[in-house]
This record gives sequence, structure tokens and C-alpha cells, in this order.
Amino acid sequence: MSDGYTRVCSLSDVPDEGALGVEVGDTPVAVVRSEGEIYAISDICSHAEVNLSEGEVEDGTVECWLHGSCFDLGSGKPINPPATQPVATYAVQIDGDDVLVSLDTQSSKG
Repeated sequence: MSDGYTRVCSLSDVPDEGALGVEVGDTPVAVVRSEGEIYAISDICSHAEVNLSEGEVEDGTVECWLHGSCFDLGSGKPINPPATQPVATYAVQIDGDDVLVSLDTQSSKG
């Protein structure tokens, strides 16, 4: 851990247009690759408390597999109902093949 960032996985572990569920301490985080960018968001849907990392990733969004709410990966804001509350987004750094996430720093993407 350096400067508040924790290594969570290898870049090669994150599928293209997909997500990987990890934990940073006790916090579930979805590391997501979409359109060549890496994002980190809360892995828990704000509507139904299921893992967003199990949902579909497309065009900078992740869709909750249970009820279909989509969240913008940069801002965490819901794009459609039933979710009305955003999910947390976290800052990401790439160091070689390492993906590092900071829970203390909100993402500046989006």
C-alpha cells in the first residue's frame, strides 16, 4: 500500500468489457474494464445489494444482473431505475501490470 493505494489485482485479471470483484480491506470493489479504461466502483448495487461485478459491462456502464439498473462507471450515478442512489467510485492507478485502488480518493473520471 502506498499513498492510500492498495494493489487489488493484475491488469491481465480484468476481462475486456468485464469486471472482477475484489476486496480492499472489508470493502467490496468491482474493478471494471470498459472501452480500454479501468474503473473501480462499489461492488454492491445501491438498489438490491447484489454484486455489480457479476453484471454486464458495456459503453462505460455496468448493469446490475438482478433488476437491470445501469451505473455510469465514471460517476457511479444510476442511468435508469429501479436504482436511484449512486454507488461509490474510487481512484485507480496502473503500475505496470498492477491495478491499485484508493478508497480514500473519489475517481475524477466522468
